[in-house]
Amino acid sequence: MAGLKKNSPTPQEITVHSQSRVLEISFSDGASFRIPFELMRVYSPSAEVQGHGPGQEVLQTGKRLVELAGLEPVGNYAVQPAFSDGHDTGIFSWDYLYFLGSQQDNLWKEYEQKLRDAGRERDAPMPAPPAQGCASH
Repeated sequence: MAGLKKNSPTPQEITVHSQSRVLEISFSDGASFRIPFELMRVYSPSAEVQGHGPGQEVLQTGKRLVELAGLEPVGNYAVQPAFSDGHDTGIFSWDYLYFLGSQQDNLWKEYEQKLRDAGRERDAPMPAPPAQGCASH
């Protein structure tokens, strides 16, 4: 969802609410959403989170208190948030933000199920990434 689909709603107003950790966004079709930073972070469209193909997704944990450190426009079709945990590679198109906002109840349920399936806790720290390179013995 890199760009806008024809006739897609476009944002009219975007407000970052730092204390409540939500991005409030109003669209041209009258829809308005309050998207928690945590939801944005665990569903970031970046390759770091989504992987490079089906089955390569990386389950995100420990993001409940993540903050939005910055929010930069990307052309006329998206924003690129910088999160307080250092993640800043996801580009959120207007279509994707609309999807997150309109589907957040289902996305939370899906996330909670993925946590249960993996035997992970929502607030557990992220596991260390596997070491790169060759191990010498």
